[in-house]
Amino acid sequence: MGFLNNTTITIDAVLTKRGRELLARGRNEFAITKFALSDDEVDYRLWDTAHPNGTNYYGAVIENMPLLEPVSDETQALKYKLVTLPKETSRLPILDVAVPTLAFSQGGGNGELLAPGTLNSTDAEQGYTFIIHDTTVATLQVGQAAPSPSAPLVPVTLSDEELTQSQNVSGLTARVLPQVFTSPNQKSTQITIVGNQTGATSTVAITVNKTSLGSPAGAGTPPVS
Repeated sequence: MGFLNNTTITIDAVLTKRGRELLARGRNEFAITKFALSDDEVDYRLWDTAHPNGTNYYGAVIENMPLLEPVSDETQALKYKLVTLPKETSRLPILDVAVPTLAFSQGGGNGELLAPGTLNSTDAEQGYTFIIHDTTVATLQVGQAAPSPSAPLVPVTLSDEELTQSQNVSGLTARVLPQVFTSPNQKSTQITIVGNQTGATSTVAITVNKTSLGSPAGAGTPPVS
């Protein structure tokens, strides 16, 4: 969804594949209950506090930039969502993950624990939502539950295909467990982590390498006698 230009309030909306399917059924299944706003097209580095015409013109360049048209690709739209924070907030919350990438051999023991933290704010009460995009690569288990857990915050940026194969859990920490598969030799996906209180997000890249079952990681297939 997007504004057509800067001078009118006309809004252009493009339905996703899933939205078109629901609308075509004609069973009143297509009902917009939530929406999100973003400022993907804004480059705040253009805010000019040295403008010769004064404070009213600090944002003149930004305000006259062309606006993006609606994008139906959920993986490309709404990357920078607008959030509501307390008035006294002076810094945006940043989600900090110590391990930005994880690599496993399939069936890799107890997996790996993800324990994010939030800088400039806190998500300690309601915890985090962990979303793995492809459960054929790995799955998630709650590590430590949050004191006051909230419903998982699943971003609308997941594609229709990802929604069918994704998994989400909510807590202070989550354990990543690699899956076992026969082919290909390597699979990759990502985990999106969202602060349930602040909305801060981060991603962790996941790679799982196939190894022969019953053999140590990296060992070859034994010869057949």
